[in-house]
Amino acid sequence: MNSIHNKDIGTKQKALAINLDPKIYGSFAEIGAGQDVAANFFKAGASSGTIAKTMSAYDMTFSDAIYGVQQVRRYVSESRLISMLDHEYGLLIERLAEQRGDSTTFFAFSDTVSALNYNKTNDGHGWMGVRFQLEPNGPFNDVVLHVKLLDNDNNLQQQAVGILGVNLMYACFYYNDIPPVFLLSLMDNLSRDRIQIDMIRFEGPDFTKVDNRLMSLHLVKYGFSDAAVFGPNGKNQQPSDVLYKKHIVVIRGRFRPIINVHLDMLNTGVKQFMQEPDVDKANVMVITELTLQSLKERNADLTAEIDEKDFLDRVDILCSLGQTVLISNFHEYYKLVAYLSKITKLKLGVVLGYPNLEYIFAEEHYQDLPGGILESFATLFSRKVKLFIYPTLRNAVIWNCLKFSPPPHLIDLYRYLIANNKIEDIRHYNENNLHAETDKILQLIKQGASGWEEFVPPEVAAMIKDKRLFGYASEPEIIKEDVTTNNNDPEIALGSI
Repeated sequence: MNSIHNKDIGTKQKALAINLDPKIYGSFAEIGAGQDVAANFFKAGASSGTIAKTMSAYDMTFSDAIYGVQQVRRYVSESRLISMLDHEYGLLIERLAEQRGDSTTFFAFSDTVSALNYNKTNDGHGWMGVRFQLEPNGPFNDVVLHVKLLDNDNNLQQQAVGILGVNLMYACFYYNDIPPVFLLSLMDNLSRDRIQIDMIRFEGPDFTKVDNRLMSLHLVKYGFSDAAVFGPNGKNQQPSDVLYKKHIVVIRGRFRPIINVHLDMLNTGVKQFMQEPDVDKANVMVITELTLQSLKERNADLTAEIDEKDFLDRVDILCSLGQTVLISNFHEYYKLVAYLSKITKLKLGVVLGYPNLEYIFAEEHYQDLPGGILESFATLFSRKVKLFIYPTLRNAVIWNCLKFSPPPHLIDLYRYLIANNKIEDIRHYNENNLHAETDKILQLIKQGASGWEEFVPPEVAAMIKDKRLFGYASEPEIIKEDVTTNNNDPEIALGSI
């Protein structure tokens, strides 16, 4: 195992290193895009020392006969990949364990891929995974990932699959003890304009210390993907699988910690979204979004590091409340909407605080766009999306859409959006929630002071104390502070969370 990432080793060298390792032995099963991974091992030389079998079942009838009929008739899916790994690894153990199990670490590599078709009418993507031992006769581990293929040529996409597969195999055997190095090595001899990895999961006894939620964070942090998703159980999920053909309601925040106003925003916003006439109430997916910038200290620069413990504290609470979490690199809302609109064509709802409405109409945030604010609005509002605005309190006055005054030259544009049902105030909110400030509550938690519990859902308060989240002080100080605010800063005002 190597703890240092060797960026200079090529694809052929990686394949040859595995071929020359006398302990590594297994099979390759690949569906779609050719047998591109196995081909690299054959071309590297000495492949007979590594490959027990290669196969590909392109015909659906053959595939079903070998791996079973899937409940969902999709052949490029995680369930198909898992059935392939189950079958191929089971055959290895059944046929070879007695003969060479004492000296061999077995593996089964599988992928199921949809590369670009002849007419270029599909989006290339695939599932890839390895089931492998690290000790002879030892238990197996799984690493599973989903990849988007971005090359505009079928042959180039096949080549990218082959390189990624070799990188994955090499990482499983030589970088398995350092997950960040493991992840970074997957892009060796590839570029981010060729592939995106938007889901990866580590499972097995040798990965018990790996938190897959952190792996989701790293995918976005390293630029492997613009977004990653994990569910209430903390299990990483492929965004398109979760969100495809769904009405999506998203609420963005720092959630440090989640307090009563967050839940009020979420509950009232979702309730109002479901009252829309073109929304199917039975097909709504609620997402809580954390951006990379929101995971850093306020006003931190782009190079600032993310506190992973603090990140896990936040998501522990979100998951305990049954939330599906989206981690993204979308600082601007129009980028978030553009991303979600590629996954679903159904109506989207975005719940946000009043200060963020002011932010959206501030033209200085769009100076990098040739079309400025109009270009961003064309992306944000041309799709089936609606903004639900939660009010904020300033100097004892509640500010909402009716009080909002955009710059004079944007007034007609704002009126157009209101008239066309693109922006709407959240009604029936709890006015008592508008008085608290998250940062002050966090400060009281760290001090162990009294009084912060009344601003936090009871189950969240109990979890913070039991697990010592957010630096909760074990020895309380006798402190009672005013946690109310009239702050106008959209990064601090409660309405922006």
